[in-house]
Amino acid sequence: MKEQEILQSLNNIGAVITNSHIVYTSWKHGSAYINKDAVYPNVNLTSRLCSLIADHFRDENLYGIEAVVAPAVGGVILCTWIAYWLEQLTGRRALAIYAEKSNDGEKFVFNRGYDKLVADRRILIVEDVLTTGGSVKKVVEATRALGGKILGVGALCNRGNVMPQDVTAPEIFSLISVKMDMWDEPDCPLCKTGVPINTDVGKGKEYLAKKAAK
Repeated sequence: MKEQEILQSLNNIGAVITNSHIVYTSWKHGSAYINKDAVYPNVNLTSRLCSLIADHFRDENLYGIEAVVAPAVGGVILCTWIAYWLEQLTGRRALAIYAEKSNDGEKFVFNRGYDKLVADRRILIVEDVLTTGGSVKKVVEATRALGGKILGVGALCNRGNVMPQDVTAPEIFSLISVKMDMWDEPDCPLCKTGVPINTDVGKGKEYLAKKAAK
């Protein structure tokens, strides 16, 4: 599938939202959103997209991926499918592992004994949508702290022009790269003109709750 075909597939299932007022995970604001939660119920499309990421990283001599690591929650589905396709394409075992936010929400940690599965393995980090790369960078740091070797980052969409140096990884591969404007709250033109916050996707609900609590 080419990038335009992927975008069309995402449009067909309502995963591309435009002309809205979105609050992203980074708390920046914007008018457009790639809704990965609209992707995951479509199992065949999810599998196909993950197979494309796996195919990019299949080269045993270059990568030799032994485990696929993702941030929870949505990344759990991605890492499972991508590990599955790596096994199908290479004939070698690939583990699917996910990291969770720490209690204070400041970093990612490996629970459930997954820390033992990361150590000394060759790791592919995966994420659905890259906006600032903040979550991926924290997962990279948590993985390296346990002795995992980061080979690259794979994503469905890079919407923030995130570069490898932003997440301290040797490579970023995304199926689609789309440039969407985003602003800090004080600079947001949508806030200034009173466009309502979208509370169905992103961090809209949390943002409004925080505003109401002040």
